[in-house]
Amino acid sequence: MKTYDIIVVGAGHAGCEAAHAAATMGSSVLLVTMNMETIAKMSCNPAMGGVAKGQIVREIDALGGMSGVVTDETMIQFRMLNRSKGAAMWSPRAQSDRQLFSIKWRSLLENNPNVHFFQDMVASLIIEHGEVSGVNTQMGYSFRSRAVVLTSGTFMNGLIHIGRSQFGGGRMAERASTGITAQLESLGFEAGRMKTGTPPRVDGRSLDYSKMEEQPGDEQPGKFSFSQTAPLIHQRSCHITYTNSDVHAILREGFEDSPMFNGTIQSIGPRYCPSIEDKINRFAERDRHQIFVEPEGWDTVEVYVNGFSTSLPFDVQERALRLIPGFEEAEIFRPGYAIEYDYFPPTQLQLTLETKILPNLYFAGQINGTTGYEEAACQGLMAGINAHLNLHNQDPLILDRSEAYIGVLIDDLVNKGTEEPYRMFTSRAEYRILLRQDNADTRLTPIGHKIGLASDDRLQQLHVKEEHVNQLLNFYSEQSVSPEEVNPLLTQLNTPEINQKVKLDRILLRPQVRGEDLNQLPLVQSITSGYSVEEQEQAEILTKYQGYIEKEKEMADKMQRLEHIKISDQFDFHALKSLSSESREKLSRLKPKTIGQASRISGVSAADISVLLVYFGR
Repeated sequence: MKTYDIIVVGAGHAGCEAAHAAATMGSSVLLVTMNMETIAKMSCNPAMGGVAKGQIVREIDALGGMSGVVTDETMIQFRMLNRSKGAAMWSPRAQSDRQLFSIKWRSLLENNPNVHFFQDMVASLIIEHGEVSGVNTQMGYSFRSRAVVLTSGTFMNGLIHIGRSQFGGGRMAERASTGITAQLESLGFEAGRMKTGTPPRVDGRSLDYSKMEEQPGDEQPGKFSFSQTAPLIHQRSCHITYTNSDVHAILREGFEDSPMFNGTIQSIGPRYCPSIEDKINRFAERDRHQIFVEPEGWDTVEVYVNGFSTSLPFDVQERALRLIPGFEEAEIFRPGYAIEYDYFPPTQLQLTLETKILPNLYFAGQINGTTGYEEAACQGLMAGINAHLNLHNQDPLILDRSEAYIGVLIDDLVNKGTEEPYRMFTSRAEYRILLRQDNADTRLTPIGHKIGLASDDRLQQLHVKEEHVNQLLNFYSEQSVSPEEVNPLLTQLNTPEINQKVKLDRILLRPQVRGEDLNQLPLVQSITSGYSVEEQEQAEILTKYQGYIEKEKEMADKMQRLEHIKISDQFDFHALKSLSSESREKLSRLKPKTIGQASRISGVSAADISVLLVYFGR
């Protein structure tokens, strides 16, 4: 029987990133999937990125992961969201070709000589001497490994609901995975149930787009990867339409048959991506809800109805859809449905994503209570990295909250847990001015290169970019402009004129002035034309937000001191009677490694942290 370094169970977004990362770093990886044809399948919407999620994809790319590269190679539209807000809120989002996305990921993995494949369902884990040492499959085969990364998605005991109909499945037309939950529970793991859902897919030929609002991509589309992926030339538009009171009336007719309302579904769904029936119930005062009509790819007529996730009976879905403007003749390819599945509260994990109970077993993705491709992919990346580092007796990679959204996500999960599907938002990050999408490579590529994941070319590209940005910063801070040169532009931008020469960076600090505005000046254009749009934007951001950036760095440095005060695994919190009883219980159960980690555990107060600091002589 062949032994692998790492077995990755599941080939969704988490599994693909885990397998790629560990294999690229040098581990032999077996990727076990129930269906080789659905590797990296986009189970829900055909899109990557979005608010905070786009930052995560850029962070994955900066470390050397592949979600950004695959997205760039398969996207059909690109938009930078929140351009009207501050740079910390700018978030890239792409519509993807669903089939091409999966094909590209499979090709990428097949071209990695350290990645091996097997198609079967994993029925149980092999556990020897209190450690995971492989997997057993449904067909009776056993594979041994030194570590296992479990990325089960929605497949573990998955149950699909459409009206009063329910049947086992991990996705529509795909069977559920069984066996592992019961085994882990017998070993002392706590498990729970969560719910998510998906909308119907319709035939785009049956829609009347003239009744909808067109939503094109950016005129100058960006991309996710910091590598030399090709720019997007042609794009497909999305469209926007709205529900109405007649749609809502039809939907309410189906409530008695809805598993959401008749008690069939007991588990909790995603708060920030509710089903359409949940929306009209919770927000009864609203007479319409926005619907995004998203094409599924370049060469298909299938359309994703974003905003209409539902588990209502098929006939109700059809009648309600046909009352939406543009959908009067809509033909449904696949109905929407809800799915319940098993997850394991992530407070049972270490910050490396290794389980506390079973050494060498890692969890990543929806098994940890998250929702979204991006959240899953970054967990898979970190689990794959840390499994490899652990096998080679190297220090783990744990990203701090001030280093990456990935660090925020994992820290939240491990220290706070989640009772509903966790979704990343910019508001979850205390240091979001530091964690911008434009500087993910500056923050993380040196780290990715050091561990052997980001290539030499990636690091060299970063050095060139940083040099160019510094040259632009020097130009803005040293070059003066006269009133004659700049006042016509300032008048045009409705900002006060100047009456003497000033440095360009003083002009750029004005909120009404953008770098692209200054490029209208011949003097500036002659210099900046030699730099990329991304380099110019980063120089502008660093100029405008330098004061805020420095303040956040100071705050992060102060908090970082708490991360250096270590706590032994054997420390007896119950012996500190000055701690609150809730704090003693939670600290004893979660066993934080540092004072900083302890400070972020729900129920541990500032007074409790003061007690710990006094005890540790700080």
